[in-house]
Amino acid sequence: MTRLGGENRLSFSLETLGAWLLGLLWLAPLLYAVWTAFHPGEYATNFVLTAPLTLQNFVAAWNAAPFATYFVNTMVLVSFILIGQLVLSTLAAFAFARFAFSGRDLLFYLVLIQLMITPDVLAVENYRTMYALGLVDTITAIGLPYIASAFGIFLLRQTFKTVPRELEDAARVEGCGTLGVLWRVYVPLARPTYIAYGLVSVSFHWNNFLWPLIITNSVSTRPLTVGLSVFSSTDQGIDWSVITAATLMTSAPLLVGFLLFQRQFVQSFMRAGIR
Repeated sequence: MTRLGGENRLSFSLETLGAWLLGLLWLAPLLYAVWTAFHPGEYATNFVLTAPLTLQNFVAAWNAAPFATYFVNTMVLVSFILIGQLVLSTLAAFAFARFAFSGRDLLFYLVLIQLMITPDVLAVENYRTMYALGLVDTITAIGLPYIASAFGIFLLRQTFKTVPRELEDAARVEGCGTLGVLWRVYVPLARPTYIAYGLVSVSFHWNNFLWPLIITNSVSTRPLTVGLSVFSSTDQGIDWSVITAATLMTSAPLLVGFLLFQRQFVQSFMRAGIR
């Protein structure tokens, strides 16, 4: 028993050490970015604890590019995509979960196939479609290919299937129609799933780069990721401290959001687990 206890403690200690090492490895680039952004350029690779702190790098970054426009574009983009995804995913998931119609399972399998196809594979066809619609270089063109989310449909369908039929029957007795049942019964009970999915969707589209880079051409439509890429290109002649300051500035909303809602984020995914 003593030997087994010692082996268990050793195994636990190794797992804890490995977790700390992986955490530090993940955190190292962020710590370096924070150090560089808050210190003058000459201390970017010179780690002196007495080095002076400064906010001038953030001021220089903000004045060197139209980051206010990039922030507005990104917030409009993620809001547009999230609202569209929630509406379409809710309606589709409710139909798949509670209605019996011919070809339902086949259609749902086709939705699941979309999970296996990365959006980057469809970049050329999506561009052709946006060009035919006359939407090139617009925020609508960036978000439109992501409005129908297979992951959102799948996640909400699994959640809706766990709702007891008795609650739906009770709502219909009270006079609710189909949309009333969906709004008053299914949507409130799926709130943890909506929160979890919303956080994932906002995070993904805030950081999405390739498709916005392809479909946008002007400053007025660029999101933060593309704007930051143009800003940090080598021909700009901007020093590394200013670049890291701009990087922290653009990623700060996501970092703050995660720190504020990390508990709700984890709890939402635990409660929205697939049953």
